[in-house]
Amino acid sequence: MTTTETQSRTDTTARAMLTCGLIAGPLFVTIIIVQILTRDGFDLRRHPISLLSVGDHGWIQVTNFVLAGVLSIVFSIGVARVLIDGPGSRWAPRLFALFGVGLVIGGIFRADPALGFPVGAPEGYPEHITTHGMIHAFAPPLSFLSLIAACLVIARRFASEGLRRTALITRIVAAVCFVLSVPVGPGFSIRLFLGVALAFAWLAWYALYLLRQIKA
Repeated sequence: MTTTETQSRTDTTARAMLTCGLIAGPLFVTIIIVQILTRDGFDLRRHPISLLSVGDHGWIQVTNFVLAGVLSIVFSIGVARVLIDGPGSRWAPRLFALFGVGLVIGGIFRADPALGFPVGAPEGYPEHITTHGMIHAFAPPLSFLSLIAACLVIARRFASEGLRRTALITRIVAAVCFVLSVPVGPGFSIRLFLGVALAFAWLAWYALYLLRQIKA
């Protein structure tokens, strides 16, 4: 096999892996929106999206979490293939992988029913948190903070390449996502969903950016 053929196969594999990052976010957010509109008793003003994992149709969100996580992990491998050296070449893939791992954990270990969802659940938070509920509670911060950290690492890489405006926008995205994820004040569930949507939108944009860097 010639060097050109080897490079072509490598590029094809990398493109396929990066495409996983491109589709992960739109798919994840679309499935959540459909559930928000169709799940009886679910109110985004009160209920965090993690509660979609419980109830008769909870398997849909469980699958959504796991699928998005797996796609993100595959994407992280693609990032490692493209970012050979320079700032972020080591930590960006690791952080994207942690992001995916957090999503998978959040899917496998469901949240405890709470805040009246599903119907019949306690109106507040449960007095006793189950083991899987505690593990689930650990997953979102792991996932979200990993992606925010990845944004900052990639922003540093952009800056080193002279793409200062892109670096600034990436840092702004990281800051906004962090602020939206702080569990303080009213409307937290809505803010968190917006933060997740923004984070995944950035991930899809970055996947597209990297795809354009690979020679056809």
